[in-house]
Formats: sequence, structure tokens, C-alpha cells
Amino acid sequence: MTVTVDLIVMVLRFIVVIGVLILVHELGHFAVARLTGVGVERFSIGFGPVLMRWRGKETEYCLSLIPMGGYVKMMGEENPMEGGDALPYDSAKAFALKPLWARFLIVFAGPGMNFVLAMVIFTVVFATFGRPVWPPAVGRVAEGSPAAAAGLKTGDVVEDVNGRPVKYWEDLERTLADSGGRAITMRVKRGAGEETVTVTPRRKAITDPIFGERREAWDSGAGPQLVPQISSVLPDSPAQRAGLQAGDVVLAVGGQPVFTPEDLVEAIRTRPGQPLPITVERNGQRLSVTVMPRAVTEKAPTGQEITVGKIDAGIATKSVRFEPYGPIAAVEHGVVRTWDVTVLTLKGLWKLVSRQIDSSNIGGPIQIATEAGRQAKEGLGPLAIFTAFISVNLAVLNLLPVPMLDGGHLLFFAIEAVLGRPLSLKKREAAQQLGFVLLMILMVYAFYNDLMRLEAFKLFR
Repeated sequence: MTVTVDLIVMVLRFIVVIGVLILVHELGHFAVARLTGVGVERFSIGFGPVLMRWRGKETEYCLSLIPMGGYVKMMGEENPMEGGDALPYDSAKAFALKPLWARFLIVFAGPGMNFVLAMVIFTVVFATFGRPVWPPAVGRVAEGSPAAAAGLKTGDVVEDVNGRPVKYWEDLERTLADSGGRAITMRVKRGAGEETVTVTPRRKAITDPIFGERREAWDSGAGPQLVPQISSVLPDSPAQRAGLQAGDVVLAVGGQPVFTPEDLVEAIRTRPGQPLPITVERNGQRLSVTVMPRAVTEKAPTGQEITVGKIDAGIATKSVRFEPYGPIAAVEHGVVRTWDVTVLTLKGLWKLVSRQIDSSNIGGPIQIATEAGRQAKEGLGPLAIFTAFISVNLAVLNLLPVPMLDGGHLLFFAIEAVLGRPLSLKKREAAQQLGFVLLMILMVYAFYNDLMRLEAFKLFR
């Protein structure tokens, strides 16, 4: 019964997230079509059999069974003058007879509205919840690092850097990034007293967490003290069987202190099927438990299969808090974040096409539904951010120059602008058929990847 309820909830979350994105996308087409004087015969959310319909003065509005898209059927999408028959509508409302700029705007308005939606979501989240920040407390100090050589210690709280007050750890990171390798002076609080240390940053190769790319950055060898905390525990999971509870603060793993959630995750992932002693603090008391991470086979971005450990528990940061932005700053950061996600999406697409990352990373509706459920458990803010990410992805994918997509129509318009006339109907139809086949292949492959990620289907591999 629990599995059935969870499945229903997951499907409903998927429908809500995808439904909002589709509605906004199609409203973009619809609104600009109306503004440019194009008649709309049907506005549909979803495909397939119609579940609900109602008719307006000119447009039929539909809610259809399959929530995997939608469409706006406009009057005269092909040139109505070519048929020679009497038109059942005013020819001035025909899409194909509108100027090229108007048709371009109508088609671009769909993905354009998905960009706008993402920007609005990011802005609202930044203004309401803010950005995550943590105090400038020193956690791990790497042996042999500039921080260790300067005498920086775990537990030190950085009060100022080069005479400038430090409020959050990000202030220190920004100073390091801008240092150019020059020595920086820190005044730190240590116990009841204060110390002054001078750290000379050094270049360090770091790995991009998304694509695994290597790059260099200035580093001191000291990390923040983020204090990992168990935020949720799944029923009948390794974490529950070991006695871990939501709210437990993790102090050490295998006898070694952990300072960040990443430390804890890495310790778990590298010990599949091995007993893992964990020291936690619960209600002011220190407790020791032993968890046995289950071994899970997954694919790295390169496509290589690796075995990792999982305990099926949510891991958060106890010391993190959120600093809201003012209205103007929230809008600015909303625009910047939308741009960053757009660039990230394009970069990911290029890496897929150039085979730098494996095609098994392509996901479909099941992956979206699963991730939406996971983000919903973390709260409204994470779910909203996830929706914004998917909205940008939907916009970028729709703008690809593939027939059947908005980008394919825009490509036809670009060709028309160059030739001074549209491509023949026969050529456009052939391109549309090819685009349909390509999209079907991609959808089936994405769905196959989704199934292969499910534990039940891994038995058939």
C-alpha cells in the first residue's frame, strides 16, 4: 500500500511540475498570437484523448490525457490561399499570412516564456529564502597546506581578512579567488583570544562536480565547518536499521572527524557493503552506530560503471542558514542564475553530442518525477529551484534547430528570410517527419534509461 501511495504522489508531483511548464510555454505562443492578430482554434495542455474541454468565443480549450506537452493550433498555419477554397475564418487572422517578424515572435514566445518563468522563480526564491550562507568557522585544515603552515586551526573563526570584516565563509573564498597568489592576513578568534595569521594561497587543481572537468584555483587548504546532519531516513533503509534518526548531527566516521556533508557522502560512497562506524550527537549526547551501506552500481558521467555505497538518508548542513536578497538584488541574481543554467544546459548538450559524457545520463519523465519527489521532501524552495532548472532545459531543447520543435520552425523562418520565400510545403513536411522520428527515438531512449535506473529493472541487465 505504501509503495502504491508513494507512486501516486510521485506521479502527481511530476504532473504538477510538467503541467506548469507546459502551461507557461503554450501561454507564450497563445498570448503573442493574439497580440499579433492571429486566430487560435485550439489551446491544449497535453496530447491524446481529451479529458475536459470548453469553448470560448473563438478558441477551444482542452485538457488532454498525456501530460507530455501541449499545442496551440492557429488559424492558417499553412498558406490558406494555396487551396483556393472559401475560408471559414477571416484571412487576416491566418498565421501564414502574417509578416515574418510576427511569426518568429509567436514561435519564440513559447521557450521565451520558459526562460521568463525560470527567472521569476529564481527571483522569488532569492527574495523569499535567500542564498545559503555559513559562518566563517574553520573546519578541516589539510596537512602541509598554506593554512597549516600559517598556524590556522580547526575551530578558528575568521573575523577579518586584510582588514576587511568577514561575515560569511564566502567572503573569505572571494578574497582567496582575487588574491592572485598574494599573501593575505587573517585575524581569527581562537577560544577566548585572538590570533593573526598570514596565509599565502597556492594553485590547486579542483574537479568540477557536474562534468568532472579539472581546473585550477587559489586555495589555502582550509575548509568551512559545515557540520553534516541527517535530515531524513527512508523506511527499511541501512540508515534506519543502524538506528540513525533525522536530526542526528554527524561528528565522525570511522573514527575520523567530518566537517562537511561532502565528507560524509564520500565516506559512505567509498565503503559499499562494509561496516561503517558513525559517531553522532543526539539531544546533547554522543552516540555510536554502525551502518552497512548497500552496494549500488551506477554509471559515472563518463559511462563507466562503478559500485558505490548508499544508506538511503538525507544529508544536510546543520550550520547553514539563508540570507534573503533585497528586491533589486534578487532580480539581478535571478537573471544571472537563469543565464548560468542556460550555459550549463548548452554545455551538457555539447558534451553529450561529442561523447564526452555518456548518453546514459539522458533522463526522461521517470527521472524528472523521482527528482521532483526528492526535492519536494527537502521543501518548497528546492522544489521551486528544480522547476526553474527544468524550465530552462525545456526552453533550450525547444530552441534546437530540429523540425517538430520551435527551433525547427525558427530555422525555416531564417531560411525564408534568406531566400525571400518559404520552403515548399513538401520539403517542410519531409523535414517534420524526420524530426518526429528523431524525437520518438530520443523519448524511447530516455524512457529506457529511466527504467534501467530503477532497482527492479537492473535484474534484467
